[in-house]
Amino acid sequence: MLSKTMEKSLKTFFSSPQFAVIGASSDPTKFGHKVFVWYLTHSLPVTPINPRAPSISVKSKTYATLTSPSQIPHPEETSLSIITPPKATLQILKEAREAGIPAVWLQPGTYDDEVLREAKVFEQGGGVAQLNNDMRTYHTKNLDPNIKASYNCKDSLLNIVRTEELQPL
Repeated sequence: MLSKTMEKSLKTFFSSPQFAVIGASSDPTKFGHKVFVWYLTHSLPVTPINPRAPSISVKSKTYATLTSPSQIPHPEETSLSIITPPKATLQILKEAREAGIPAVWLQPGTYDDEVLREAKVFEQGGGVAQLNNDMRTYHTKNLDPNIKASYNCKDSLLNIVRTEELQPL
């Protein structure tokens, strides 16, 4: 069962009228490709972001990419899925907050202790951090593996939840 805090964060994230995936890729073996395809499959308006490729191809269709979250046309109406290495994620979190993006989803492998500390800095606006242990995919010094993390910039809220709590949409 999801906590009320996690429910609120998920509702905020999926209530956005627009979505973006940073780390989107043409390579079907990459998680950024799979997440981008998930949005397309669910008929959600999604923008790919990849600073290394001017476009990506998915199912014989080409999608122009942005190079940064700061280029999103309506950032205040866009939730951002992040699929990047932790060092890149640090900068992306800062850009997302500065751009006014209301919610960010950190996929497994996108964060380490430093990224989680940076995300918690955003809580200084009175937000709440919920850390659930007993997880299994990405290991950090202070948390168990297999963490899904969601950061709600608008409400300064960081959620980390066990994978078992997430149900497919």
